[in-house]
Amino acid sequence: MKSQSHPSPGTVYLIGAGPGDPDLITVRGAEILKAADVIVYDRLANPELLSYTRTESEHIYVGKRPGKPSVSQSQINEILASKAREEKSVARLKGGDSFVFGRGGEECEALAASGVPYEVVPGISSSLAAPAYAGIPLTYRNEARSFTVVTGHILDGENPCANWEYLVHADTLVILMGMRNLGVISEKLIQFGRHPGTPVAVIERATYEEQNVVAGRLDNIADRAKELSSPATIVVGEMVEKGRELAWFRKNLDQPELQVEFNSKFVG
Repeated sequence: MKSQSHPSPGTVYLIGAGPGDPDLITVRGAEILKAADVIVYDRLANPELLSYTRTESEHIYVGKRPGKPSVSQSQINEILASKAREEKSVARLKGGDSFVFGRGGEECEALAASGVPYEVVPGISSSLAAPAYAGIPLTYRNEARSFTVVTGHILDGENPCANWEYLVHADTLVILMGMRNLGVISEKLIQFGRHPGTPVAVIERATYEEQNVVAGRLDNIADRAKELSSPATIVVGEMVEKGRELAWFRKNLDQPELQVEFNSKFVG
C-alpha cells in the first residue's frame, strides 16, 4: 500500500537521514520533516535537515555519544509513544538508515507494543554511501561478488559474536563504528587468515565537504588512520584499490591535491 503523502496525527515516522549530506535524504523523508509536529533526532543526523521543518514544530535531541550521559533507548521509545498519543505526527530522524545498526527495529517493536502506528522511511546507509563517495565499488563483476556489513562495536577479541572465520572470506568487508577497535580488528583479520597486505580504506565524514580518506594495508591502517575520528567507515578488500582511479567526490573543486593525497596513501 502506498504511504500517505502527508504525515498522519498519532503516527511515528522512522526516517533515515542518510550519510551526512542533507541532499541525500529521500523525497519522502523530506516531505515528512516539512509537515511533522515533532522531530526526535540523533547526533548523526545532519542538523541542516532541521531547516526543512515548520517553525512551530517541536525538536527533541536524543543523540548518544560514547562515554557521555545520554538519553536511554527506553526513554526514546517512551518519548516517541507519548508524543504520538498526543495525536501529533512524529518524525524520528536517524543517521543513515534506521534498520542498519540504527535500532529502528527495537523502536518499531516498542511502538507496536504500545499500539502506536508507524512508518519506516528508508535512508541511504553510510555502509553504501561512504565507499561510493571514495570511488570504491562494493561489488565488481568477476572480482567481488558480495559484501558484508558489520558493526565494529562487537569486533573485539573477547566477543563470541564476532565470526572471524566468516569475515576473513568476505569479498568486501564494510565496518561501521569501528574506529576505536581498528587495531584489534586488523590484527584479528590477519590472525584468521586475511593477507596483511589487503587494501583498507578509512573514510571519515563521508559525503561532507570535509570528507577525508586514508588508505593503506591491513597491517598498517591502524597507524595511518590514528588521527581520524568517528564517524568513519572502514572498507577492507581488493576493491579499495579501485579508489585510485574512481574517486570522484570533490574532484571538480579547485583542490586537485586531494586526489593526489588520496592516491599517495596506498601502499603497494
